[in-house]
Amino acid sequence: MAYEFCRVEREGPLTIVTLNRPEVMNAMHSPAHFELDGVFDDFANDPEQWVAIVTGAGDRAFSAGNDLKWQAAGGRRDWPESGFAGLTLRTNLDKPLIAAVNGIAMGGGFEIALACDLIVASEGAVFALPEPRVGLAALAGGLHRLPRAIGLKRAMGMIMTGRRVSAAEGKELGFVNEVVPAADLMPAARRLATQILELSPMSIRASKQTVLRGLDEPSLDAAMRNQAAYPAVMAMRASKDVVEGPLAFSEKRPPRWSGS
Repeated sequence: MAYEFCRVEREGPLTIVTLNRPEVMNAMHSPAHFELDGVFDDFANDPEQWVAIVTGAGDRAFSAGNDLKWQAAGGRRDWPESGFAGLTLRTNLDKPLIAAVNGIAMGGGFEIALACDLIVASEGAVFALPEPRVGLAALAGGLHRLPRAIGLKRAMGMIMTGRRVSAAEGKELGFVNEVVPAADLMPAARRLATQILELSPMSIRASKQTVLRGLDEPSLDAAMRNQAAYPAVMAMRASKDVVEGPLAFSEKRPPRWSGS
């Protein structure tokens, strides 16, 4: 299928989504939000797709965030229920997402990366939530995800100043998992994806859902008691993979995961 504002490639069970508006540093406008909503719907609903990498076209930007020129010219400003880039409000997605940040990740671009489970950044990547500089606020998840990722005071230090943070500092703060040379960015993201794909996709989805839902439970005790009823945990326990894993271990062979 041809897309106007992104590219989608599939390599076995891996989906690679490239934000593709390099002429505006991959800034997002309403038509792109709705196109990406369909892309991530397809990823979520395809049983053959288990992991996704999100990156940006070109070597300047992952995404500069909201397309302010589009907005200033009177363009539509809405996005789908799934949020900015069809992703930031997609809280029910249990499949893992890796952000491969290849340059500037500003505002909504940073919020797209924070909506992913892992962030790999090139050495020249830059992160910020600069919305207050233009009379806005990071309401596509940044004001909630960043404090959860790095703690309140560190997050407030970025949010209250709008300052730019390098990839190296992002790793030090804790929201970047790995920093690599630009030429190694996609190989590093694929390496992480390969490591995930070696594991049971049912177990990975159960693990992701348990972590995220558990953070919203009122206490550790409640999280421990309630996790058995989480849908992805129940699906894992009823899956073929829960039989295949121990069987492969006993037979001393690599497991053949079915994802069901």
